[in-house]
Amino acid sequence: MSRWLQTLLIALLGLIAGLFYGWRIAPVQYTNTTPDTLAPEYKNEYVLMVAETYQGTNDLALAARQLGLLGSAHPAQILAESLKNAAYSPQESERVQFLMDKIEDWQPALEESIP
Repeated sequence: MSRWLQTLLIALLGLIAGLFYGWRIAPVQYTNTTPDTLAPEYKNEYVLMVAETYQGTNDLALAARQLGLLGSAHPAQILAESLKNAAYSPQESERVQFLMDKIEDWQPALEESIP
């Protein structure tokens, strides 16, 4: 057997063994990630949870901070995108729409933005 063929075979076996190890034996496990890494359907569920939490607390600053974890867009934009893409029930859509109406004109006070 030629040296090139032997080297190619060894490299191919190493690649296969590495892929098998990485996919089956010790796959990557993500923990403690932020909501912006969620799949779109789970982001929509997160938005719904924020809207439902707002129903109980009436704390716009908290809702805005929670929505801010989904990206740098204005919270009203995040809510509108979620309403457009998600398959919410009428009651769920109403909750998200209610929060969007409240947060559209919301401007944080200076003391709220200081850590």
